[in-house]
Amino acid sequence: MAKRTHDAEFTEYVASRSGWLRKVAYLLCGDWHRADDLVQETIAKLYVNWSRAGRMENLDGYARRVLVNVFLGEQRTSWWRRTVRREAAPETAADSIDLDASLDLRHALAALPPRQRATVVLRYYCDLTVEQAAEALGCSTGNVKSQSSRGLDTLRSKLATRPAVAERTP
Repeated sequence: MAKRTHDAEFTEYVASRSGWLRKVAYLLCGDWHRADDLVQETIAKLYVNWSRAGRMENLDGYARRVLVNVFLGEQRTSWWRRTVRREAAPETAADSIDLDASLDLRHALAALPPRQRATVVLRYYCDLTVEQAAEALGCSTGNVKSQSSRGLDTLRSKLATRPAVAERTP
């Protein structure tokens, strides 16, 4: 019966949080297909360690940390260096969103080094404090501050060179 409860709790958690994990994974890697792979690997790792993870006070924080570690670990593999990524056509979005600005931001975010990207996503998309981001990344708060600062400076400089909407409209 314990195995059944274990599986039911895990299934309930994954069903409720998989969309959120996928969004965070997308912001980390910039590709929906790769985000799905990252989430699948994260879910597998969570399942293997569910007896420990299920007892965590902040289960979302634990899952987010596993996801970030999977992403950063993938960046260090030789597979990542050999794979050529092709730009995919952007997915459609609601009419009220400035698609050009959204795409520009995604491209600028994708251009950041992996640790800076992870730090910016955790701090400004996941809305974590410096201390929470440091815990999720397994580094010091000073490292989070410097990575955040460098990442934001890079994003600002890339987005500042973006042509105005009027200049892009024919």
